[in-house]
Amino acid sequence: MEDYPDKATTPEAAPNRIAPFRFDVTPPLGDPLCGGLVKPVLAHDDSLEALGYVLLGAGAPIVVCAVDWTGILNEAHVAWRTALAEAAGTTPERVAVHCVHQHSAPFVCLDAGRETAKYPELPRMFEEGFFRACLDRARAAVTAALRQARPLTHVAHGEARVEKVASNRRVSRDVAGKIIIMRGSACKDPQLRDLPEGVIDPKLQTIAFYDGQTKVLACHYYATHPMSYYGDGRVTSDFCGLARKQRQRDEPECLHLYFTGCSGNIAAGKYNDGEPETRRLLTKRIYAGIVASECALRPEPLGPISWRTRAILPKPHPGPTLTELRAQIADPNNTPLERQRLTFRLGWLQRYERQTPVVLSALHLNDLSVLHLPAEPFIEYQLRAQQMRPDRHVAVAAYGDGGPWYMPVKEEYSCGGYEVSVAFCADEVDATLSAAMRTLLD
Repeated sequence: MEDYPDKATTPEAAPNRIAPFRFDVTPPLGDPLCGGLVKPVLAHDDSLEALGYVLLGAGAPIVVCAVDWTGILNEAHVAWRTALAEAAGTTPERVAVHCVHQHSAPFVCLDAGRETAKYPELPRMFEEGFFRACLDRARAAVTAALRQARPLTHVAHGEARVEKVASNRRVSRDVAGKIIIMRGSACKDPQLRDLPEGVIDPKLQTIAFYDGQTKVLACHYYATHPMSYYGDGRVTSDFCGLARKQRQRDEPECLHLYFTGCSGNIAAGKYNDGEPETRRLLTKRIYAGIVASECALRPEPLGPISWRTRAILPKPHPGPTLTELRAQIADPNNTPLERQRLTFRLGWLQRYERQTPVVLSALHLNDLSVLHLPAEPFIEYQLRAQQMRPDRHVAVAAYGDGGPWYMPVKEEYSCGGYEVSVAFCADEVDATLSAAMRTLLD
């Protein structure tokens, strides 16, 4: 599909400014969590936030936002980008919204929610009133932030290795390479935990923005599913969010954002037994990675800013038609969990039928590039993106528009496993996504 037009200016053409913003997106007691796939809210261990920034001076404003939610899909994602765009005075194509993907958090697909609402016996997927209230908070937060925009003069990059957090989930295979059992986000099986880490990206990257010598905002990027344990009805930003909040307490004058990279096949299972103490340990390890990454920051004067976009619409995975899906969702002989999951697949088919594309984007600053990707791509896409531009630092934020659910690489489709079973796109998505990444990074 076509690119959206790009506009870029130099600092001489228009002074660059940055407007950080944040607002609360914590669901109230009784609200659904993880799209109704787990217990609803029974208690709050800590709050959930949406944090972001508006870049001014590089053509129309650019907005980037990270949300402590499981996912924002299809129409709901378009609604988020549209609300932020309206408040910032820009277009939705110049807005990137990403979820951190904690599972003790909201998971919103409007199409799927409308389908589940037809069956009172199915769990509620989300509360639309709360969803719309969050959009109002987004508009208010951006509007307020723009009044206090800071000069943006310097940018810096840092990176550090994170020890004993990320591990590949797809390491238990037979001699033909097919998946035997998945090593989940939490794993109590000692034999599975003893298997190798597998393919990961061990680096946590930081990109920081400065007003002179003052660090105004820092964005941290790391690839792993961010769950230690969930399903108990207790809302939490989990170990990645808790690490970010700890760093925020260290530096209250600098807004810290956390983005989850390509983690479709990456989680902490090798190092996580799902116990509360392990959550605290994982938090310490992510926090240590953030601090070490920031120690490597060396601010440099900011040159031209470029924003590139690419619209794609991958073909659905061969499977049930819309009519067949609706029949399976209505069938009381199927489990509520399976019926609930099928509504998400239905949401993607309806989107494809409407031909509403998924918008990818890239932000280029000096020798830095930030690639914004949808859904849950496998780690191989992140490593591939970095190999495409070895002359630049390439950070990747995934979990943008979550409509496609998992996005395996082509060779993994024949290997089976959970991730492939809930991949809503055909294996051609590999070529489509890879080509789009190359276009954005060229």
